Order: sequence, then structure tokens, then C-alpha cells
Amino acid sequence: MALMNSSAGMLSSASISYKWECLWSFILFCTFSLLLVWFYFWWEAHNDYSEFNWFLYNRSGEWSDGTVPILAATAAGFTYIAFLMILALCHVAVGQQINLHWLHKIGVTVALLTTAIGVISVTQMWGEEWDVVWISLQATGPFLHIGALAAVTALAWLVAGQMARAEKTRFQVMVLLIYLSVLLTLYFIPLSITSPCIMERGSLKAAPAIIGHQGAPMLAPENTLLSFNRALQRNVSGLEADVTISLDGIPFLMRDRTLRRTTNVRRVFPDRQYDDASLFNWTDLSSLNAGQWFLKDDPFWTVQYMSTSERWSVGNQTVCSLEQMLKLAAKSKSSAVFTLRRPPANHPHRHDWVNLTLDTVLRSGIPQQQVMWTVDSNREMVRNVAPGLQQTSVQKLPLDTLHHKGISRVLLRYNQASAQDVRLYNENNISLTLYSVNEPWLYSLLWCSGVPSVSSEAPQVLRKVHYPLWLMSPDEYCLIWICTDIISFAVVLGIFIFQKWRMSGMRSYNPEQIMLSAAVRRSSRDVNIMKEKLIFSGQPQ
Repeated sequence: MALMNSSAGMLSSASISYKWECLWSFILFCTFSLLLVWFYFWWEAHNDYSEFNWFLYNRSGEWSDGTVPILAATAAGFTYIAFLMILALCHVAVGQQINLHWLHKIGVTVALLTTAIGVISVTQMWGEEWDVVWISLQATGPFLHIGALAAVTALAWLVAGQMARAEKTRFQVMVLLIYLSVLLTLYFIPLSITSPCIMERGSLKAAPAIIGHQGAPMLAPENTLLSFNRALQRNVSGLEADVTISLDGIPFLMRDRTLRRTTNVRRVFPDRQYDDASLFNWTDLSSLNAGQWFLKDDPFWTVQYMSTSERWSVGNQTVCSLEQMLKLAAKSKSSAVFTLRRPPANHPHRHDWVNLTLDTVLRSGIPQQQVMWTVDSNREMVRNVAPGLQQTSVQKLPLDTLHHKGISRVLLRYNQASAQDVRLYNENNISLTLYSVNEPWLYSLLWCSGVPSVSSEAPQVLRKVHYPLWLMSPDEYCLIWICTDIISFAVVLGIFIFQKWRMSGMRSYNPEQIMLSAAVRRSSRDVNIMKEKLIFSGQPQ
């Protein structure tokens, strides 16, 4: 009786241990899935790394490349969890129970919690960036589908093996239903995949015109004459800048609220370094260096590739006025677009800021049709004084409102306009410009969508894209889809048949026969089958 109680207790303990390990296997799978999504998000968010760093600067007041620690931690965590997943699949393949060491359990828990915290933090602070995932799927969806189908097809080996080995019919049915559900979903998921790049080649429009946002800020300090010249050397069609009004009424180029990040104001005017940039007069602004910060911070990791003369030019840049930029645009026959920040309440030009900017545009000598006017305040007055300016909205407004205000152009972030919006604007003669487009995949996607122009911080990169990265007709995509499904189905069917044959002799052996087989000469296949039978006979069911 005591022996029976002891055996029952051991079986109960083994059953509890088995359930706990199954739970940890599920946690490992969830962690891997979450890290995969997190890794993919940061991979595609590369288009907006500079925006993320600027966002962090506005919150902390100090400039740093915040993407580096995030990418390093994500890569390390994903590699570690992927390694554990491979080991887990190897255990399943040979029919062994997964027993994570307590150190690995701690590692999995830490990876899960830190990734979850990262996802929540990004959602709260930078929620609109999640749109890049759905947008990027239009470019990567067809290829991710093929990769996912290949992975699930390969898992047929493990599923077929588990079905052949398991002795519980209910377990067999559950595994088969789950696997077939996933497989069938992947077979038909292309019905829901849409991409502008799945189109007839003859329908492809001209490549979007490229506007240099802040010039070419990866090659020279943003909003400086050198940066705009570098952009023009890359044959951009226009220049875009951020404008602020100085204390004495001079519009100048500055993106930040203060001068701390892009000038040496800390050294020249240490007591005023936290003052609003618009509270400096033009004489003070002209005395500041606007290039040394670029050499020091190296925000785009490009300084190392500069020659000595290039570094000298970068290090001697000064704050650029709006009039200087407009004259450069007029000379190069390029368009000019700028966003204007209204001065603060205590500024002497808070009420005539639009008039000052308009006077600067007219005084610069640039043809009015080359200027995209984005300021919404006093738009009717501006239209009367300078009817040639291209009235531009930075908001997504109804078509009736746009026509009523005489607006012929729209400037939006790339995630604010869908393919349907692009078609609607094109049909109603509204020219759409999307910003900031820095990656070839996004530029290719917008090209296929028919976007007329984009604003980019990396014109030197986009100029190398002479054709969309991929383009296929609907018939070609349909053929690839059907062929992939047929090949996958044939492989899965073959694997199930082979696994059934491989395990066909397992049930004809028992542990006693396996022990006796040590003294008998048998074929290697029989010995392997008997070894697996011995392993599985000791597993809790």
C-alpha cells in the first residue's frame, strides 16, 4: 500500500511539473511573438529615427541618439529568446519535455516585461508611429506571407511527429485542428493583402518630386545654407524649412523652441540659453555658430565620412535667414516651402508676424508660383496681396473647404493620407506632398500610390531609387500565391505520410522488448523506433 501511495505521489508530482513546463513554454512563445513585433516595429521605424530623437530632446532638453540603446536591447533580447525557441523546437522534435532552467525563466520574464513596458511607453508617447507597421505591411506583406507559410510548412514535421507519437486521440485532434487552422489561414490570407505596388506596370506614374526638408540634414547642419546647397546638388525640386520671427522682426530658420541644440548659445549667451529663440535679435543670432554641434553630436553618423575641408565648412555655418534661403531657391529655380511658428505672447511682433514674413517673401525676388504658403492665419489677405503664391494646407481638410479657401496643395505626414486620399486629391487637382519620407521602401510605396511629391531629410538616398523596389501585376501575384500554396500543401502532405510510416512500427514494441533488444542484432531503423518508444513511455500523458 505504501509503495502504491508513493507511486501515486510521484505521478502527481510529475503531472504538476509537466503542466508548469507547458505554461513556461507558452510564456516563451508569447515573449518571442511580442519581441518579433517589437523588432519589426523598430526595423520599419528607421524612417523616423530623427523624429524620435527630436521628440526625446523636447522632453529631456538634452540631445542623444535614443534609438541606439533601444536597438541594442531589442537585438540582444530577440536573439536570446529566438535561441531558446530553437532549443524548444529541437526538444519537441525528439519528443522530449521542455525543462527551462530557472535562470532562463528569469531571462524570459525580464524580456517579456521590458518589451511590454516598451510597447506601452511608445504607445503613450509616440502612438502615431504604430501606423508605420500597417503601412510597411503594404510593402512587405507579400514576402512576409511567403516566409510565414514556409515556417508553418516546416512545422509540419513536428506536428506530424507529435500526432504519430501521442496516444490520446483528443490530443491528436486538437493539434491537427490548430495546425490546419493556421495553415488554411495562411493559404487564403493573400485575399486580404493589398498593396499599391500590385498593379499593371503601364499604370505607374512619374516618380514623386523630392523636396529637401531642412536641406540635406544628414550631410550638413539642418536649416543652414550648406545644407540647402547639398540638397540642391542632389537635384531636389524644392527646399523646406522651419521659420521663426526674431525680436527685431527678421524671419530666420530654426526648428527648436530654443537655440541650445543647434547653436553655441550656451557659450556665447549662457544666461539666455533657455530663452525662446524668437527673443533674440538678428545681430545676436548672426553671431552664433550653427555648425559645430553637428560635428560634436554627429546625429546621423556621417561626420566620419567627411573630408577635412567639408568639416571646416560644416563647422563655420551660421544661422540662416528666410530671405537667404528664398534667394537660393530663386537662383536654382526650386520651389520653397516653410512652416512658420507664431511668436510667444510677450513678443513685439506677435500680431504682425504674417505681414513680416510675406514682406520677406516678396522682397526676396523669388517668383510667387515657386512658394508654397502654409500659414493659415490671414490667408485671405495673403491671397489678395500675393495671388501667385501656392496656397498650401498642413491639415487634412474636406475638398469643399480646400476649394473655398483657394488651396491647391496639401502638406501632410505620410501616415495621414491613404491610397484612397491620394486618388481623391489627384482627381480634384490638389497636389499632395507627404513628409518625412527617408527610406526607399516608403518612397517606392508612395510612388506606386501616385503621390506627386515628398519631403525628405535624405534626398541623397531617395535620388538613388530609379524604380520602385518591387512591382508586379495582379496576375503575377496570383500565380505566385497559388504556386506557393500548392508547394506547401504537397510538402505538408508528404511529411505527414512519411512520419506515419516512420512511426508505424513503434506500437509493436514495449519497454521490455527494448531492453532485450540490447542483446539482439537489429536494423538501425528498428533500434531508433524502440528508443523513441522507451522515451515516450515514461512521459506523463
